[in-house]
Amino acid sequence: MFVFVCAGCGAELTTPLSQVSLPVHARQKYGNGAQLPVLMESGTFAVDPDPWGGPWRMWAEIDPGEAEARGIYAPVYALSDSAPGASVIAPGDIRGTRLIPEKRGGACCGLDGADGPNMACEACDLPVATRVDDCSLWQAIRLSSDVVHRVPVDGIHAVRHSWAELAEKGEKTPPFEPIATWGGRSGSNHYWSWSPQWEAAAGQALAHLLLASQGQPVEVPGGLTEDVFQRALDALLPGGPPKRRAVLAGPGQPAPEAGVDILLVPVHPQTGRTWAPAGPTASAYLVPLPLGVWLWLVSPQPHLPVPASGRIPRDVLRDDPLPLLPNYLFRADRGTFQHTLVRLPAVRSPWLRTILENLTQGTSAGLF
Repeated sequence: MFVFVCAGCGAELTTPLSQVSLPVHARQKYGNGAQLPVLMESGTFAVDPDPWGGPWRMWAEIDPGEAEARGIYAPVYALSDSAPGASVIAPGDIRGTRLIPEKRGGACCGLDGADGPNMACEACDLPVATRVDDCSLWQAIRLSSDVVHRVPVDGIHAVRHSWAELAEKGEKTPPFEPIATWGGRSGSNHYWSWSPQWEAAAGQALAHLLLASQGQPVEVPGGLTEDVFQRALDALLPGGPPKRRAVLAGPGQPAPEAGVDILLVPVHPQTGRTWAPAGPTASAYLVPLPLGVWLWLVSPQPHLPVPASGRIPRDVLRDDPLPLLPNYLFRADRGTFQHTLVRLPAVRSPWLRTILENLTQGTSAGLF
């Protein structure tokens, strides 16, 4: 466990926090005018290894060697020149700070961090953090790595869960959820949608699936996994009989059959490490999925026709509606897909570069 302190005066700026993996949807911009919830679970923090926010440099101003040194292997619109390694926390875990009104940024419904750090240490006025809570952005506070330090808390230790514990008691992420929008003349509103977390998870996983495909057709398991991935794979990869096969694998699941090329596996929510198999499939390409998404895919929660306990009385008709479903096909998150793909060295291959260029030019409409 750690607390974060101001580098200028040593004042404590947070409650005690334990480190977890950065959520895959941390940089997601979702929809238009959507009210997204808090990114981080209270009591936790995650380190973002990449720079975030201004100042920015356009791609034409960046030497290819510098970009590759930063782990970027294909053109992007612009690159952030801020300090890397910010610690991301829930807004409710910040202490001893004040907002800087003139650093509001260009947001329409809240703060977007476009003008740099917008929170200062109350004790010494040093700008220490950036709050983000604008519409369509996940709410979070980013503690600047160059002016905020973390200090261990004596006598408090975070519990590290094993894979077996996570497989048994881990929290599933439902694939559908109501999305709140900012109130207008008619007041606040909601619409039923695919989960933004699922769309971001699919964006990351799809980039890895393309790399694992080696440019050949890929088949994923039926059901919800097929709904999430197969349409995009069929559109982005050559046609013909599937030459590579992907299956779900992970803790508590049967060992994959020999000859499987690709494994869809969970990422440990605390360490960020990808689950890895032993045995004949140890050489398969591992496609990472957030634990909550993976748990739902391997064990979907059905709509129960009867109460979880007991039975409906003989003469009582069940009249509650079936769960709502989105009225559109699943689409992976474009920004997460692009962010992941440009950071895979294999994107320099001509066929992957073509996919990326088509995405930039908007010719992959309907998939993202």
